[in-house]
This record gives sequence, structure tokens and C-alpha cells, in this order.
Amino acid sequence: MTGVTLAVAGAGVRGAAYARRALLTGGAKVVAVAERDPTRRARFAAEHEIPPDRVFADWRELAAAGRVAGGVIIATQDSEHVEPAVRFAGLGYHILLEKPMAGNEADGARIIEAVERAGSMLAVCHVLRYTPYTRKLRELVAAGRIGTPVSVQHLEPVGWWHHAHSYVRGNWRREDESGPMLMTKSCHDIDWLIHIMGEVPARVSSFGGLSHFRPEHRPEGATDRCVTCPVEPDCPYSAKRLYLAALGDPVREEWPLGAVTHDLTEQGVLAALRDGPYGRCVYASDNDVVDHQVVNLEFPSGATGSFTMTAFTPFAQRQTRVFGTHGCVEGDGRRISVHDFVTGDVEAIDAGDARTAHEAPSGRHDIADDALLDAFVAAVATGDPGPLISDARESLAGHRVVWAAERARHTGTVVDIAPIQPRRGATNR
Repeated sequence: MTGVTLAVAGAGVRGAAYARRALLTGGAKVVAVAERDPTRRARFAAEHEIPPDRVFADWRELAAAGRVAGGVIIATQDSEHVEPAVRFAGLGYHILLEKPMAGNEADGARIIEAVERAGSMLAVCHVLRYTPYTRKLRELVAAGRIGTPVSVQHLEPVGWWHHAHSYVRGNWRREDESGPMLMTKSCHDIDWLIHIMGEVPARVSSFGGLSHFRPEHRPEGATDRCVTCPVEPDCPYSAKRLYLAALGDPVREEWPLGAVTHDLTEQGVLAALRDGPYGRCVYASDNDVVDHQVVNLEFPSGATGSFTMTAFTPFAQRQTRVFGTHGCVEGDGRRISVHDFVTGDVEAIDAGDARTAHEAPSGRHDIADDALLDAFVAAVATGDPGPLISDARESLAGHRVVWAAERARHTGTVVDIAPIQPRRGATNR
């Protein structure tokens, strides 16, 4: 065990996963937790042997205790990222902050000002940067293996049941409660494209909307709840099928079922579906986030990009093509193919651990989550941000592209993006 200590604000799937990695490796000790759900709070405290006086029901109580650890993992709900980040930075914590960092540019700037004033390190959890696949793909593009990059295509296949779980029935279904889909789900992808292409877009346009999960598409005879619906057996979005099938599978019991109920019995699941949000008909919810969207990007170099997010796919890894003047490269999260225009050869590269083939059923990003937590712990241990692949200003730059894309989508215009000023002395990692 190193001398690194961590506090966790938000012990849901994300916070618990990072904390468990620290426990598994012995890289850091979790010494405090703040979590509203009493069952999760008690389970987390027991797993990490946290004394009662360091177990809190709210992040504000944790902050009121002063600086009780060297670093803090902020994994609260999206709308509660800004205030804890500013507060914990003021207490001198180094911060690992779940994305999105903020809901608007002014709040993002508040976070940057707070961490820079305090001299704290902050890493936003853009975990896709941390995979061996990403490292290899970026290396190939940067080294000129395909010549000068001219355009890029990138697809995020959200998955039909994942979208129904998180973005129709779940915590991210409404913009006023969390944010637009492009931010809450796909700021990962915009940040990743910036990382791969090596530049921040200068102009953006976007199209998309909520096309399917609407009342007018409800099948004839459908009821408001899957447990009472006569057409449920033939519906691809059946809550009964999804959640009852998770019973007995420890990974799927953690996620997605863990978001539905703590009673992991058939009776417990059915009771939750009768009364809770996850049993609602997908055509009778209060959701308003988009179920498909495209974003068109123009980079300062003149290169172009297109990003597609859609609900109507299998639950799979992102797929990418980068087209250059001397070749092109294609990847699926693990395997990379490099096409050489001079020789006509195609090189196949297995870019890393098999777990990077797609997001795990547990909702984690597998090896990327682990690598990010390890990098954060190493940075806290040494006081050197070198292991962290991005900083707060780089994250804000990606967020600004998302906000610009949303303005473009709502106004039907092309939006210019002014460059963000780097922090003095910052380097491009």
C-alpha cells in the first residue's frame, strides 16, 4: 500500500469501480465516502473498512470534514459536478472528476479557476484516452503512417437496450436533469476525436432528435408498464426481459440491474418494475434526449470529421476510420487495420487486452477505467501530472465543441469555435 489516500463522493457504479481498483492494486486507500443511497453507502464502507466518522450521506458533509485524503473521486450525478469540484479544490484535494465536468462554459471555467488557484491536479474521466488501442491508433496517425489526415468517421453504437435503460428510463433521460445526450454520453467521443486528430475543431454543425421513443410510436394495446403490457413479449425494449435475465449473473446484477433494485430476486425485480422508473413503457416516459445524432466537424488544418451516435444498434464498441493522403486506418476498439496506398498492403494490428473489445456488461470501460485510476494515483503519489493524459483545459476544449454542436443542432447553423487559451507552461500530452 502506498501513502495515497482517496475520498469518494458518489459510490455508484463509477465511483465503486475506481475505488475497487485502488483496493485491488493497493495503489491507494479509500478513507472516506459520501453516498446518498444508504444500501450503497453501507456496502461501500464495509468493502473498504471505512470508519463511521468518515462515512457521509452527502458530499457537502464530506467537504465540511476538511481535507481527509490526498485525492477525491467525484462521481456524483451530472448536475452535481461543479460545486463539489470547486469546493474540494479549495480544500487542496487533487480531483478525479466524472464527465461531464460542467453543464456550461461558465461553470467549466469556474472549475479551472479553482484548481489552478489551489495548485490542484484535475483529471476528467475521459477514459477512452487510456486504452492500448487508443494509444496505438494515435501513434499511427501522429507518426504519419497514413500521411496527412484528411477526414475521420466515428460511430458510437449505444445499443438499443442500453439506450432504453439509461436514456429513456434512467438518470440521463432528460436534458434539464442531466444534460443533452451529446454531452452525457458522447463527450467521450468528441474528446477522443480531438486526441486522435491532434487538434480542436474550428467549426461544427449537427443534426438529430428524439425520433422513436415518443408516445405516438406506442404499439396498439400497450400499457404504461411492461409488467402489465400484453405486447411486452414482442417489444425489443421489454424491461421484464432485460432485468429478469440479469438475475444470476453477478456482472449484470451490478449493472444494469443494480440501478433498478437492491432486491436481487424475481419478486424484487418485478416489484421495482411495477413501481419504479425502470418499468415504464419506453413510449410513456418523460424522456426528451435525442436517440440519434450526427456531428460534422471542420478542423483548423482543413481536415473534416463526422460523428454518429445512435441508439439503434447492438451494444458494441466504437468504430473509427481515419483517411489520410497515403493510407487509411480502421479500428473497432481492439483491432486496427492500416491500408498503405503505396504498397497496397494491409497491416492488421491487435492493439491490446481482449477486454477492450467492447464496453463490459458491467457498464465499465474495462482496462481504461483501471488505467485512468492508476494514472491518477501515480500523479497524486508524486505530485507530477505527467501520468495524466489530459488536464482541465483540454477537457473544457472538448466540452466547448459539444456545446457548440448543440447550438448548431438547435439553430440549424454552422457554429464557429474560438480556440481556448492553454495554461501557461502546459504541454500537449
